Amino acid sequence: MTSGIRAEIKIDDPPSCVVSDAAADASGTVHSVSKSADPAAPERVTEEFLLEPDDPDDEPDLERVELTEIFSYGSSSTYRFGRDLGRGCPCEVVEGFDCPVVDVRAKGSSLYITFHAPDMQGLQAIIGELQQQCETIDVQRLLQSQQDHSEQNLVFVDRSTLTARQLEVLETAHRMGYFEHPKRANAGEVADELGITSTTFTEHLAAAQTKILDAILDHDGGG
Repeated sequence: MTSGIRAEIKIDDPPSCVVSDAAADASGTVHSVSKSADPAAPERVTEEFLLEPDDPDDEPDLERVELTEIFSYGSSSTYRFGRDLGRGCPCEVVEGFDCPVVDVRAKGSSLYITFHAPDMQGLQAIIGELQQQCETIDVQRLLQSQQDHSEQNLVFVDRSTLTARQLEVLETAHRMGYFEHPKRANAGEVADELGITSTTFTEHLAAAQTKILDAILDHDGGG
């Protein structure tokens, strides 16, 4: 049995995303997103989704996002739109790594995407590519399948939240055995290796550890 990773990510104000644009226009929720391709026009794809507005009087801007209402369920409606492939929307970025998107939904201007990455290295590559196109990405949940068919919660720590100096301090302290028990190096020895004072070392270390713990605890609280 493989040990792939199921990832759910949240992207605020994603570029080139009709789904999140419609949800933002209606201040509502989009789910049940589906898409199909026409063999006669392989360069285009047709998508549909169900939109539930928070206020029944709110509707998406049909002209701006090129939507067609095709069915109504009380206050909710199903919309259809067509788009060219290669627009660089978040789903296409994920699929460009040969990882099909298995679920898409939106709440307001936030887009939620669920997909399966082959491993942590593959996940990091996808997140890295998305970060080049999207301003805010939050990894909501990671699950890794186990040999015994159970699931293990994982935490994704974005290294880009650390400054270059904080990362250097962490890597040097780890390499010298500062975090081992018993320690192979004390704060003064690591600081000397870095060419800084012990006080500066502890300040950088505390800031880096706080960022890492924030990511872990926020993940646990939201899971």
